[in-house]
Amino acid sequence: MGCYDCCMKCLGGVPYCSLVATLLCFSGIALFCGCGHQALTETERLIETYFARNLQDYITLAYLIQYFQYVIYGLASFFFLYCIVLLAEGFYTTSATRQTFGEFRSTLCGRCLSSTFILITYLLVVVWLLVFAFSALPVYFFYNMDTTCHTITVLTETPASINQLCIDARQYGLLPWNAMPGKACGMTLSTVCKTREFRLTYDLYIATFAGAGITLLALIHCSLQLAVRQVDLKEERRQEKEKRKSYELYGRLQKDIGGTMRSPYAPHIISDSLPPD
Repeated sequence: MGCYDCCMKCLGGVPYCSLVATLLCFSGIALFCGCGHQALTETERLIETYFARNLQDYITLAYLIQYFQYVIYGLASFFFLYCIVLLAEGFYTTSATRQTFGEFRSTLCGRCLSSTFILITYLLVVVWLLVFAFSALPVYFFYNMDTTCHTITVLTETPASINQLCIDARQYGLLPWNAMPGKACGMTLSTVCKTREFRLTYDLYIATFAGAGITLLALIHCSLQLAVRQVDLKEERRQEKEKRKSYELYGRLQKDIGGTMRSPYAPHIISDSLPPD
């Protein structure tokens, strides 16, 4: 076998769909976990500096942020291992790999394992839909805050009052209702929006939302790929059974005639039909 044939055989054994899904999942999880962790830290800093004066007002939020950061660590570890397992399963079930390592025989354990992967991936898609929706909430909060700041900037050129334009963190559940001041209004809010912490946190939450969307796309791609692969394996098992039945039928015919099957145009029949010399 030449170098070209060897390279083509190796490339033929690569599950490109599973590889694309794995790379998407890795990039989405890295974006979601990395940016989400830093965005939570910056959010705590903003709340502490501009929306709350007493430590007891945001101590619950600080604990929740710390809890979510630990959840992010677990998500990163879990998805890293799960994507590696899915990629390995994709390599194992490619047709080129089966031709290299021998004829494929699907066992009950293998079918149960594939069905388990499909079920787990489907459940992850449902759970990640909730995560995707949840990650849109801070983007919505900061978008409203940025829009209000833009309105304040426009109204500073007119005699209209701007002190009635506020962003209340208590309305979004970030602080308890007795927190003081709990909100930022007018030029104070405009000053907050111009800080580096606000812009950085806003951009980080947008990146976190994008990472959640990429991860969701990768999980949907994985679930579809696993389902299609299961259908292909089922079709292979059906063809294998039909082939086995054909061999069994051929063997029974051989046994019935007491030897090897011969053509109906046997040599002695052909010789009888020839004219005499």
